[in-house]
Amino acid sequence: MSGRSSAGWSGLAAELDRWGDAGRTAALWWRDDDAVAATPQLRDLLQLAGEVPLALAAIPAFARPDLAEALDERPQIAVLQHGWQHVNRAAGGKKSEYPPGRAHAAVAAEIAAGRARLVALFGLRAVPAFVPPWNRLGDDFLTILPHCGIAALSGMAAPHRAALPPGLAAIDVHLDLVAWHEGGGFIGEDAALAGLAGLLRRRRRDGSEQGPVGILTHHLIMDRATAAFVARLIALSRSHRALRWAAVTDLL
Repeated sequence: MSGRSSAGWSGLAAELDRWGDAGRTAALWWRDDDAVAATPQLRDLLQLAGEVPLALAAIPAFARPDLAEALDERPQIAVLQHGWQHVNRAAGGKKSEYPPGRAHAAVAAEIAAGRARLVALFGLRAVPAFVPPWNRLGDDFLTILPHCGIAALSGMAAPHRAALPPGLAAIDVHLDLVAWHEGGGFIGEDAALAGLAGLLRRRRRDGSEQGPVGILTHHLIMDRATAAFVARLIALSRSHRALRWAAVTDLL
């Protein structure tokens, strides 16, 4: 490991020390996307997570019973609704399953069907939180979600977003560990540590309660470097008094 990376871990630990000195505890929550089946990659993800709470965003139309079986005896894992089929419905521009312009009735039917399917497969493990594919959802569909039994929306945190309707909470992720524009590998330890430390620093200095920092992974393409980073972050949470993992059920 390079000296720069080591300094990054030291910097994160120092930031956590400041949280502890202030009598506060920093919280993280973990979302992993695109689950459909009990793949070898899912097995590796579950082994990596251990007892850490994990929110698994499953694609309802393609979710298989063996996925539910793989989660047996793992009460710390919740299942979120990841769209319906995770297909691109945008005529152009950025990918989205729910771009502006789609018929409201069709969108409502898909979301309701997805919610029903996940409840049938996973029971109470299927929490009423919606993860739009590619983290994009047309603003005109926000009011549909509560009528489909959805209580929370989970996307990528952004400084400017449409106001959510009553009955719909925001449970966003903040740090995506995938370098999508650079081949889909790990964003790199330095970038991940700098991003995480920066988010925690801003929260500490702001002084207000903004909820846990969301970490996003994709198990189907997770490489060794990403897994090593997450493993070390989990180890740090076990050894540092000012860092913990939150369950998504605690955020609803």
